[in-house]
Amino acid sequence: MAASSNSSLSGSSVSSVYSEPRSPRELPKYAEEYQPPIWKSYLYQLQQEAPRPKRIICPREVENRPKYYGREFHGIISREQADELLGGVEGAYILRESQRQPGCYTLALRFGNQTLNYRLFHDGKHFVGEKRFESIHDLVTDGLITLYIETKAAEYISKMTTNPIYEHIGYATLLREKVSRRLSRSKNEPRKTNVTHEEHTAVEKISSLVRRAALTHNDNHFNYEKTHNFKVHTFRGPHWCEYCANFMWGLIAQGVRCSDCGLNVHKQCSKHVPNDCQPDLKRIKKVYCCDLTTLVKAHNTQRPMVVDICIREIEARGLKSEGLYRVSGFTEHIEDVKMAFDRDGEKADISANVYPDINIITGALKLYFRDLPIPVITYDTYSKFIDAAKISNADERLEAVHEVLMLLPPAHYETLRYLMIHLKKVTMNEKDNFMNAENLGIVFGPTLMRPPEDSTLTTLHDMRYQKLIVQILIENEDVLF
Repeated sequence: MAASSNSSLSGSSVSSVYSEPRSPRELPKYAEEYQPPIWKSYLYQLQQEAPRPKRIICPREVENRPKYYGREFHGIISREQADELLGGVEGAYILRESQRQPGCYTLALRFGNQTLNYRLFHDGKHFVGEKRFESIHDLVTDGLITLYIETKAAEYISKMTTNPIYEHIGYATLLREKVSRRLSRSKNEPRKTNVTHEEHTAVEKISSLVRRAALTHNDNHFNYEKTHNFKVHTFRGPHWCEYCANFMWGLIAQGVRCSDCGLNVHKQCSKHVPNDCQPDLKRIKKVYCCDLTTLVKAHNTQRPMVVDICIREIEARGLKSEGLYRVSGFTEHIEDVKMAFDRDGEKADISANVYPDINIITGALKLYFRDLPIPVITYDTYSKFIDAAKISNADERLEAVHEVLMLLPPAHYETLRYLMIHLKKVTMNEKDNFMNAENLGIVFGPTLMRPPEDSTLTTLHDMRYQKLIVQILIENEDVLF
């Protein structure tokens, strides 16, 4: 709900609750002593002060009352009658059917010494805006909280992002050695059994904010930029924003959470968060169909480990195999390899003892590229590559391809570079495998690049240019990369 009026908040009120994080010198030396910064409680206090819903019950039985409304429904009445029924009581509300539009329903709510009327909808849940509620009572409660906070603290809210704690996380570097050691511990390494309860509790206190800060300062040489994957989230119990440290108000959908790293922020704060997402392996459910940059950052690798493992296996025993990449392996076995990577990650066994047919491994590698939600050659650069392929002059075309390559996200660029080096090795064994750059372009063109729009006509029209781009990348990999 949008507030009908706004009032400014005095500076003194804001400063009394706008607590700043402590400086690094004041912070503890060990992770066990770590305490997160005090969150700013002003908005929480306002939520506690917000008017409570007061349902005004209709004294008579209303005919044709919708089954999903209770006795707060008063039938067809005018705005003036609704205003009179609410009696000037803050938080009082009724439901009514519109006189002007029969069959349309309105929530009449008393707030700020006036009666506010909202068009009310129901599709299994009740809503007047984006949020959907199980009951009218919850909808009104959330609405009153929002109206009250946005009226009382409009100026404060508009300035919440001006001095975020997110930009003052130098204290996290004090923890990086201990945190990085815990995070990088391999799954099969035996845990120490003599860890005290206090140590365990301290580690749990380390927020996702501190975890990311520690990771950005560790020995990760592949710290590619990655945007956060924010999705609207309902938080149970009081929650504070990890960007501005302010309370996240409301009953439901109070903010957003990054599904890759777990960062919790206000929706308005999410627009200011840097592209520094550090995905947590616990949140990455699978390897295939996972965003490429997300996967490499979660595993702290230059390229997707599927690409490294498969190419290593192919180069060890398959470079001379006739029809390499053109000949298909059994679909069931390729799916088995996919499941092995999803289940076991880098520990997946794809050796000759398990899969003697090298075409199963090449099939699994091609499937990985096809399953990427964003292709290796991204949707954003697709048309630019196609335009480059259409240039008739060979030198100009090569220069245009190089310019577009520079637009690829770093993880995509590195993956493509490594693959082209591998495919160049395949062509060097053409006399045995009968696979030249043109043949590999036919195979990998539609695998590595797809048009943004799902159009069969566009795909068919662009196939020769897709093939040409991959052929150029293979033949000129030493110049282009």
